[in-house]
Amino acid sequence: MTKKRDKSAAGTAQNAPKRKKPKLGLHVVFTILVMSDILAVVIISSIISAIFKKLFEYTIDLPVFAWLLIFSLTIGIVVTAFIGKSFLEPVTKLSRAMSKVAKGDFSVRISNKSSYKELEDICESFNLMASELSATEVLQTDFVSNVSHEFKTPINAIEGYATLLQGSAEVSEQEKEYVDKILFNTKRLSTLVGNILLLSKVDNQVIQSKKEAFSLDEQIRQAIISLEADWSKKNIDFDVDMQSVEYVGAEGLMIHVWTNLIGNAIKFDPQDGIIKIKLFKDGSSNIIFTIEDNGPGISENAMKHIFDRFYQADSSHKEEGNGLGLALVSRILAMCRGKIDVENILSDDGAVKGCKFTVTIPA
Repeated sequence: MTKKRDKSAAGTAQNAPKRKKPKLGLHVVFTILVMSDILAVVIISSIISAIFKKLFEYTIDLPVFAWLLIFSLTIGIVVTAFIGKSFLEPVTKLSRAMSKVAKGDFSVRISNKSSYKELEDICESFNLMASELSATEVLQTDFVSNVSHEFKTPINAIEGYATLLQGSAEVSEQEKEYVDKILFNTKRLSTLVGNILLLSKVDNQVIQSKKEAFSLDEQIRQAIISLEADWSKKNIDFDVDMQSVEYVGAEGLMIHVWTNLIGNAIKFDPQDGIIKIKLFKDGSSNIIFTIEDNGPGISENAMKHIFDRFYQADSSHKEEGNGLGLALVSRILAMCRGKIDVENILSDDGAVKGCKFTVTIPA
């Protein structure tokens, strides 16, 4: 009975279907990710023949294995690079273009030709957005410029008549006070209109930066003298340390840089304060101008917007100003390939004790 059972079991084993042994192979998998999403999966397989099977089982021929691995990796890299270039290159260009638009350059455009329809649609929408923003900016600039021109004539007329009344002998003392207030506010309004027009011309590159040689330190001294009426009221002293610097550039535009920065320091400096001014050339042949005041400093949030037009850190408007001075300074320096930086001055205990502006322009 035992033998029969053995034969039966043997027969069953012989008749059972044989499992196919998996073929020995080399598989290389590459996964292409775009913004955390799987774009494609590349699988490269190479089936090894019986000879290589024996080699792997018994001898493991390392040189052959190494060449196969290098070949597979090379194919994978080529395929990945091809797919990546066709998809990632347009995305990179789009990202750069968006950065330029964020900085205010609405003239940038990108090609909408791509192997992917979705990318073509995105690029086309981007170009449409940039065109709309550019048109809106031109409309806004033209409107501000035209309105400023319309304001200029009546302001000049009011200022002229008020000046005549101020010198008239028939005007009483009380009336002279009224006239003084009229003149003060018309001059403020005239300065605002002038800054708007100048900023509009600088933005639209209407003003050509005519280059001429002049003494930069002497121009800064003239700017300080022109603001004597303001700093003398607050009894402010100046600590001036300036080298003799000859500069070739737009003399008519640079004077606005110094008057705005010095006027800003006077406005925020306390009574009987000190304003420090330095002018020198550094080792890189750049001209460095610094101005420090003893004011309340600038908040971290205001630092981000201080050079934006019409921005004022003091929302209560306790201090006089229109938020155009530093915007104008920034635009003029950009035309001269220069830059401006701002930082708070800290005391030993970490408290803010003033503000420092640094202007850097190529010599």
